[in-house]
Amino acid sequence: MVSASWNWEPGEQMLLDLGSCREKYEWIEELHASADGEKIAAVVNVEGEFTACVNGENWEDTYDRVWGLQFSPDGRLCGFAQSMGEWYVAVDGATWEGPYGYAWHLLFNNDGSRIGCAVQQDMRYGMATEGQLWDTFYANANNFTMSSDGSSTAAAVQTIDMGQAETEKFAAGTYSVAVDGKAWDHNFVNVFGISFSPDARHVAAEVRSGMYDYTICVDGKMWDTTYQSVWTPVFHPTTQAVVAPVRQKGQWTLAQDGRGIWPTFVQCWHPQFSADGQHLAAIVSPKFGRWTVAVDGTPWNASFGDSVTHLAMSADGKRAAAVGKEDEKWSLLVDGKAWQGKYDMVYAPRFSADGAHVGAVIEKGGKFSYAIDGKEYGRSFEQCWQPVFSPDSTHVLLRCVENDKYYRRVVPVSEITG
Repeated sequence: MVSASWNWEPGEQMLLDLGSCREKYEWIEELHASADGEKIAAVVNVEGEFTACVNGENWEDTYDRVWGLQFSPDGRLCGFAQSMGEWYVAVDGATWEGPYGYAWHLLFNNDGSRIGCAVQQDMRYGMATEGQLWDTFYANANNFTMSSDGSSTAAAVQTIDMGQAETEKFAAGTYSVAVDGKAWDHNFVNVFGISFSPDARHVAAEVRSGMYDYTICVDGKMWDTTYQSVWTPVFHPTTQAVVAPVRQKGQWTLAQDGRGIWPTFVQCWHPQFSADGQHLAAIVSPKFGRWTVAVDGTPWNASFGDSVTHLAMSADGKRAAAVGKEDEKWSLLVDGKAWQGKYDMVYAPRFSADGAHVGAVIEKGGKFSYAIDGKEYGRSFEQCWQPVFSPDSTHVLLRCVENDKYYRRVVPVSEITG
């Protein structure tokens, strides 16, 4: 969640000297940077106990263990804390009421105002949002998700308890989708990826309707057509239509509400709509062993032999980018053309608000840096986080560790692109 209220003045701030910080602790774990770059945090060990350190300051309490730190989109530091064998959700050092038998998998709504997670309580499984547990817990739960506004949560749940050898019961279907703790009436052999509609009123999931049949189920009602396999569905941003990758007769395509809408491919997955719903992109394999991106059903000419991942679209839907791997080297594929740079790793790309620029973290020889519009930044770092473009698309926020110090830097995009 990028905000115009953040400090977008060009310049740098050194917010934490990690060398000095290490002298205070037994050890420091993985670093986490807030989206606005103003905070850098880590789990730290203090005389055998654990807490979180934010910009060099510890949370007030210590625990037997702390893990899973994440910054919410609105800048709060969240994680899981264990004390006396029980688990709590900690937000900026304050814990939800709890405790839980176990808690994991933090979820946030778009603006970060709502926080959820998966919970195990008395060997039953469900979810909690802002400390409020589902009314009903289940023998198993997975594929946890939250609506974009944070009003609802959902998960695949096992509604019928089953012993290890009860194969007939399994084949008849023991899984369903629970929305805010209430399961759909229909059971399936398996339930996989789950998605909310943008208005949070509808839920779609990929389901295994029989031992060898798969389809999409929306609000408890299955599509009329079954397939050899399916991937996670997505909702159209404005019409509430549901689109999902489906496999039929050994080939993959995209189907909308049970009807094919794209040509067939060897593989097709990770579909993504533009914000206005006018364009639809997906990662595809046009022929065996080659990967690329297709936009509105048409694959790009450039392709990679190893993989393509991290599909991203500009806000207006006119541009798309993805990370590609060929011969053990990574590059960025933008609008059908691969950047010239080849790297040990390229991380998820991000477009500027106006769609004019795209940037990513790159790794080469154990060092990290940034590339924007195919041009590399002339400095390297021990660690970097995804670049963040200013709302007016003229500047970029760089969050990085250089010479064992964490910096927040804002530079003009032109400083990198030339």
